[in-house]
Amino acid sequence: MSSPILADAQVKMKKAVDYTLHEFSSIHTGKANPTMLEGVMIDAYGTSMRLKECAAITTPDAHMIVVQPWDRGLLKSVEKGIQVANLGFNPSIDNLVVRVPLPQMTRERRQEFVKVAHRLAEEGRVHVRNARRDALEVLKRAKLPEDENKRVEKDIQNATDKSIAEIATHVAAKEKELLAV
Repeated sequence: MSSPILADAQVKMKKAVDYTLHEFSSIHTGKANPTMLEGVMIDAYGTSMRLKECAAITTPDAHMIVVQPWDRGLLKSVEKGIQVANLGFNPSIDNLVVRVPLPQMTRERRQEFVKVAHRLAEEGRVHVRNARRDALEVLKRAKLPEDENKRVEKDIQNATDKSIAEIATHVAAKEKELLAV
């Protein structure tokens, strides 16, 4: 029998792992990827919007991202938003699109991205541990029989270990990808 406390903890841990993996996709490895710019915030129509909500983001080749806003009036906002995001890109307006060439990856820049990946992985592990802590607090208040309590506690710890190992696997793969020349 699976405990609802365990099921809830597993869902929260899965969300933490998925979020961490999504954050890894925003770290660029020298190859253009639309997800690098999706989260960039721009000023549009008097409010702050995500770039992916008001523009098409494409990658015509491995070293270029092209952003085509759905409204011409947003070209300057898109350019400024990418610069303000401080991603190391230098966008330029070209007719009706914003071109974002990716800089060549130097060894120092690759090392910098590896550090960012490790920081994101640690944040993911912290979220997983927080889910474990919350589940254990709920378990204490549930006042289950002692043997059932120990079993659920062990299952929560196993789910935690599995989630943390999954993050570790992905951060190692991302590090290998970043350091590959």
